[in-house]
Amino acid sequence: MGNRKYLGEFEQLILLGILRLRNNAYGVTLRQEIKERTGRTTSLGAIYTTLERLEAKGFVSSCTGDPTPERGGRAKKFFKLEAKGERALAEAQAISRNMAHGLKLLPAGGA
Repeated sequence: MGNRKYLGEFEQLILLGILRLRNNAYGVTLRQEIKERTGRTTSLGAIYTTLERLEAKGFVSSCTGDPTPERGGRAKKFFKLEAKGERALAEAQAISRNMAHGLKLLPAGGA
């Protein structure tokens, strides 16, 4: 139990973004997805720092795409959710559901 790697909220958002974006998950698209779905503005630095941490844990893997002219010949670094990351995400969501079970919570945006 002590060596479990728990996911923070932002790590969960990143992993969910990768799941949604599938083969188009890289820093800029992840930032856009998080902004559109949560209203949360994040820096690319925060995105890439989190992606590096998730990759070190074995939750995601990355590959470099082909260079593109619209990026000045630079390549994009794409990210993929690994089975270990999917299990960690499912566990984190189950923990949240268990903690909230039986509680009366206000509706989203409600007071």
